[in-house]
Amino acid sequence: MKMRSWIYFVLIGAVLSACHLKIDQKNDKVESSKKELIITRFDRPDASILKGVHIPADKSYFYTSGLVADAINPEAVPGTYERYGNTYQQSISTLEKIKATLKEADFEMEDVFFLRVYLAPDQDGKVDWQAWFDAYGEYFNNDENPNKVARSTIAVYALANPDLLIEIEAVAAK
Repeated sequence: MKMRSWIYFVLIGAVLSACHLKIDQKNDKVESSKKELIITRFDRPDASILKGVHIPADKSYFYTSGLVADAINPEAVPGTYERYGNTYQQSISTLEKIKATLKEADFEMEDVFFLRVYLAPDQDGKVDWQAWFDAYGEYFNNDENPNKVARSTIAVYALANPDLLIEIEAVAAK
């Protein structure tokens, strides 16, 4: 009888182990599918932008066209900062326009994962990179929105309107 009890004990243990393994394997699959739902941002801790972003196939996307600043004073003399502002002012205006455009499509700035930025020279013939970087920092990689984005910032000879100093395209996903 002792031998028979021992065999039952071993069989019950084997069955329970098999059940446990199947449950663990199933949980691994659930965890794997959960991971697939997450947007993965590949950080560069020493930089304000990302190395890259992985967007799972089940996400919805929103692309803006290249957006530019609104005129501060449409009556101001063309070619003056009074009309559209300097690079910093135009950057803020353009980011606000992106924010409003995203909201129309039920997206937020936190959903943005990529920006393509075109900077044109100011009245002194210089590209004001720092003005753009400062404006970017007010919308990304901060306490309100800790998300960084993948980004290209490109200096161009000019934009379509000579008063404009910046044009930005945004891509968002959720």
